Amino acid sequence: MRCDVVGEEVTLLVHKDWSVKCTGYQKHSGVKTSKNKSANGRCQGTECKLATEYRSKLQKEEGLSRQ
Repeated sequence: MRCDVVGEEVTLLVHKDWSVKCTGYQKHSGVKTSKNKSANGRCQGTECKLATEYRSKLQKEEGLSRQ
Protein backbone atom coordinates (compact mmCIF):
# COMPACT_ATOMS: atom_id res chain seq x y z
CA MET A 1 0.00 0.00 0.00
CA ARG A 2 1.09 3.57 -0.56
CA CYS A 3 1.76 5.43 2.70
CA ASP A 4 1.48 9.17 2.12
CA VAL A 5 3.05 9.95 5.51
CA VAL A 6 6.42 8.42 4.60
CA GLY A 7 6.04 8.75 0.84
CA GLU A 8 6.62 5.15 -0.20
CA GLU A 9 5.09 1.71 -0.48
CA VAL A 10 4.70 -0.33 2.72
CA THR A 11 3.26 -3.74 3.49
CA LEU A 12 0.67 -4.12 6.23
CA LEU A 13 0.44 -7.49 7.96
CA VAL A 14 -2.76 -8.24 9.88
CA HIS A 15 -2.47 -11.27 12.17
CA LYS A 16 -5.24 -13.60 13.37
CA ASP A 17 -5.49 -11.66 16.64
CA TRP A 18 -6.04 -8.49 14.54
CA SER A 19 -2.69 -6.99 15.52
CA VAL A 20 -1.07 -5.03 12.70
CA LYS A 21 2.56 -4.76 11.61
CA CYS A 22 3.80 -2.28 9.04
CA THR A 23 7.02 -2.94 7.16
CA GLY A 24 7.79 0.79 7.11
CA TYR A 25 7.67 1.22 10.88
CA GLN A 26 11.27 0.39 11.73
CA LYS A 27 12.64 2.54 8.93
CA HIS A 28 10.43 5.58 9.53
CA SER A 29 9.55 5.54 13.24
CA GLY A 30 12.67 7.30 14.42
CA VAL A 31 13.91 4.17 16.21
CA LYS A 32 17.65 3.88 15.61
CA THR A 33 18.87 0.58 14.19
CA SER A 34 21.87 -0.40 12.14
CA LYS A 35 19.60 -0.82 9.09
CA ASN A 36 17.74 2.46 9.67
CA LYS A 37 18.64 4.82 6.84
CA SER A 38 15.89 7.39 7.36
CA ALA A 39 14.97 7.80 11.04
CA ASN A 40 12.73 10.78 10.53
CA GLY A 41 10.09 9.99 13.17
CA ARG A 42 7.13 10.54 10.84
CA CYS A 43 5.69 7.04 11.10
CA GLN A 44 2.88 6.60 13.64
CA GLY A 45 3.31 2.84 13.89
CA THR A 46 0.39 0.47 14.16
CA GLU A 47 -2.01 3.23 15.17
CA CYS A 48 -1.72 5.17 11.93
CA LYS A 49 -4.83 5.81 9.88
CA LEU A 50 -3.69 3.53 7.03
CA ALA A 51 -3.17 0.55 9.37
CA THR A 52 -6.35 1.01 11.41
CA GLU A 53 -8.56 1.55 8.36
CA TYR A 54 -7.08 -1.50 6.61
CA ARG A 55 -7.62 -3.66 9.72
CA SER A 56 -11.22 -2.41 10.00
CA LYS A 57 -11.82 -3.22 6.33
CA LEU A 58 -10.58 -6.79 6.85
CA GLN A 59 -12.64 -7.19 10.02
CA LYS A 60 -15.78 -6.14 8.13
CA GLU A 61 -14.99 -8.57 5.30
CA GLU A 62 -14.41 -11.37 7.81
CA GLY A 63 -17.73 -10.61 9.50
CA LEU A 64 -19.54 -10.77 6.16
CA SER A 65 -17.91 -14.07 5.21
CA ARG A 66 -19.12 -15.74 8.41
CA GLN A 67 -22.82 -15.09 7.74
